[in-house]
Amino acid sequence: MVLVIVAGFSLQLGMGRSSFSSPLLVHAHAVVFMGWVLIYLLQNTFIATGKVALHRTLGWIAAAWIFPMLVLGCMVTVAMVRQGHVPFFFRPLQFLVFDSLALFAFAGLTVAAIVLRRSTQWHRRLHYCGMAILLAPGFGRLLPMPLLQPWAWEATFAATMIFPLIGVVSDIRRNGRAHPAWGWGIAAMLGMAMATEAITYTPAGTAIYKGVVSGSAGADVPPLEFANPPVGPQRTGRVETK
Repeated sequence: MVLVIVAGFSLQLGMGRSSFSSPLLVHAHAVVFMGWVLIYLLQNTFIATGKVALHRTLGWIAAAWIFPMLVLGCMVTVAMVRQGHVPFFFRPLQFLVFDSLALFAFAGLTVAAIVLRRSTQWHRRLHYCGMAILLAPGFGRLLPMPLLQPWAWEATFAATMIFPLIGVVSDIRRNGRAHPAWGWGIAAMLGMAMATEAITYTPAGTAIYKGVVSGSAGADVPPLEFANPPVGPQRTGRVETK
């Protein structure tokens, strides 16, 4: 999972489609979310090497880390939609909905994992499914997104499902059955995807979009129409803070 994230964003930087000159909001978002990737890697390393005390201490830091992830994640999403900077292979309304719902689905699974921390088998699998949700931006930078339009988001979601399915197969091979935590984790992920599709194509979704973009450049962008591909080099992180 860490390799997917690092590879995706490194490729983006290497191809000149991202820049360190992005606004402060984007940098804060990047630091917090990459910080979570590091926390997840360390937590697995600590528990695998028997450093249980460190694992527990960092676990409480991780619990507090979820809040700024939710805040900054939603702020960046709203800023991109209001500025009309949604990637051209996504419908703007769908981008607004799936980015937000994915964050809350991640938070829900992660909080459930923390609550069930004494039930190790549940704890690790729910954390794993929560982390899988966060892989969409990494896969979105590795997959040929323009060629996947109009199913670009669905394709990235399908890619994130690879990891929980690997976990299910691993359980079956090792124990003869899949642990029930996989069912709950995968159900949460599928529920998030179905809710995204449902909200995107309903009047409620349109009303949410209009409320978010009101008074901004994004108000002139149709909620369900794909933008034309940009002329010249593509850039990410074009979020203005004013």
